[in-house]
Amino acid sequence: MKKRIAAFGILVILLLSVPAYAGAPTDIAQLTVNKVLEVLRDPKLKNPAAKEIKKEKLRLIYKDMFDEMEFSRRTLTRNWSKFTPTQQTEFVNLFEQVMEKAYIDKILDYSNEKVVFYKETMIPEDKAEVQSKIVTASKEIPIFYRMILKNGKWKVYDVVVENVSLVQNYRTQFNDILSKNTPEQLLEILRKKVKEH
Repeated sequence: MKKRIAAFGILVILLLSVPAYAGAPTDIAQLTVNKVLEVLRDPKLKNPAAKEIKKEKLRLIYKDMFDEMEFSRRTLTRNWSKFTPTQQTEFVNLFEQVMEKAYIDKILDYSNEKVVFYKETMIPEDKAEVQSKIVTASKEIPIFYRMILKNGKWKVYDVVVENVSLVQNYRTQFNDILSKNTPEQLLEILRKKVKEH
C-alpha cells in the first residue's frame, strides 16, 4: 500500500496518457497529456470554486484513458475466476473509482513540470509500451505506460513508475487480502474505501 501511495505521490502527472483514439501510441499519449494540461492551465478553472468542474473534466479524460476491465483482470489474475459475474462487475466499478480518485487528487497538484516522451515499443501488434519521464528541477521520474489496442482504441492497462508497476502493486495487495478473505470481503473493503472519498 505504501509503495502505491508513494508512486502516486511522486507523480504530478502520473496517469496522464493514454487516450481512446486510434493512432501511434506515443502520439496519442502526447495528445492526452496536452488535454490534461489545458484543463490544469485554464485560467477560468484556477478559482477554488471551479475545483469540481476541473475534477469532472479530468474524470472524463481518465475514463477515456484506462481499460478498466483489462486493469482489473490483470490485477486479480487467477483470483478473477473466484468472483461471480456480478462481483466482477462490482469490482471493476469500485476499483475504477479508487483509481480515479487517486489520479484526480494527484493531478491537481500539477505545477508545470515538463513531460518528455522518448521511446515506444510494440509488444506485439496489439500492445505497446510508451516510455516517458517527468522532468522536475531536481530529478527525472521515469513513467512507462503499458497499452492495449482494442476496437481501434489504445488504452492503458498498467503504469510503471520508477520501476514500480501499479498492476503488480495492487495484485500483491489483493492476493494478500484474498488469501485470508472471500471475494465479498474484498469488495466490502473497496466499498468502504470509495465511501471515504
